[in-house]
Amino acid sequence: MKPITFLMLLCVGIVSAQQTLSLPEGDTSPKANLEQVAWIEGHWKGEAFGGIAEEIWSPPLGNSMMFVFRLVNDGKVSFYESGHIQQVDETLILQLKHFDGNMRGWEEKDKTIDFKLVKIEPNKVYFDGFTIERINENQIDMWVLIESEGTTEEVQFVYKRV
Repeated sequence: MKPITFLMLLCVGIVSAQQTLSLPEGDTSPKANLEQVAWIEGHWKGEAFGGIAEEIWSPPLGNSMMFVFRLVNDGKVSFYESGHIQQVDETLILQLKHFDGNMRGWEEKDKTIDFKLVKIEPNKVYFDGFTIERINENQIDMWVLIESEGTTEEVQFVYKRV
């Protein structure tokens, strides 16, 4: 097999394995409500970035499901996230902010990282660059597109219920 053909087949395999989706420019998010993602509720823990990742999600209340995240490396908090999935009109949006281990914000005061809804299934919700899937009652997996130094990588988080 020629090297270029092998490289193309390898790239096709990588793309087909991707778990995140993007909302095409100009498209609107589909109709959805918080009850469709209420299965995310819970206390979840897994390994990521060489440490322990933990997320706690509330049940739907007040048109939102709030969450907190922390990453602990070598017994110290590396960073936190705080955010929510919010019901906005007839769709959902996932918004978050990052904080260092001393609660100093990464984003500007009035800025959030926003993930618009792309698609929703009974056990999987696709936000633009962020996917959450219920594997079973005691496991959820998340995939996030992370940009760093001009490259984008899809990172998987595997969480077990605490």
